[in-house]
Amino acid sequence: MKIFNTRLPTLSDIQQAQLTAQRQADDYLLLDFDTRQHSRFRAVTVSGEAVGIDLPRTGVLKGDDVLTNAAGELMQVIAKPQAVTKVMAADDFLLMKGAYHLGNRHVPLMFEHSAAGYALYFENDHVLAQMLENLGLHTESASVPFEPETGAYQTGHGHSHSHSHDHTHSHNDAHNHDDDHDNNHNHNHNHNHDDSHSQHNVSIGHSNEG
Repeated sequence: MKIFNTRLPTLSDIQQAQLTAQRQADDYLLLDFDTRQHSRFRAVTVSGEAVGIDLPRTGVLKGDDVLTNAAGELMQVIAKPQAVTKVMAADDFLLMKGAYHLGNRHVPLMFEHSAAGYALYFENDHVLAQMLENLGLHTESASVPFEPETGAYQTGHGHSHSHSHDHTHSHNDAHNHDDDHDNNHNHNHNHNHDDSHSQHNVSIGHSNEG
């Protein structure tokens, strides 16, 4: 199995041409946000070849990142469209208020500015969506490549934030994060956050084919 362990900051014209040929042959990785947060994992290319990723902990893989291995082979990462919640508001101040409440819960957010106005995106969580609706914002389902703002996540913290709630909490503003960060992110919220995050590396033997 090929192991890709270096992220390329720049590409030559020859490498660009090679990647174009690989995309035409489906020789690239289509990965969702949760998978791209890990530095070590096993994945399968669109064409069906199993590969390993073993990177330094230097931040979340972004869509269009290009990796290389000891043999000089290339592998491009494409952000996979995934189910997310889109948030809109009648005015920018209200949207900013929604962003504050989501940020206060350490929710990764993607921002959009288009001709239609501003919007936020976050991984689906109906408890958070209901909170935003109660604040007067509008939420709807969407499927897009999820590329949240990096910020603290650029340091390589593997917050997967899939938000599978127990739904036993009231989710008020005083909720305490109990972030065990085991890819389920159950919102018991005691928020110890010791930033060790050593347990986030996924074994190369683990399959992330989704």
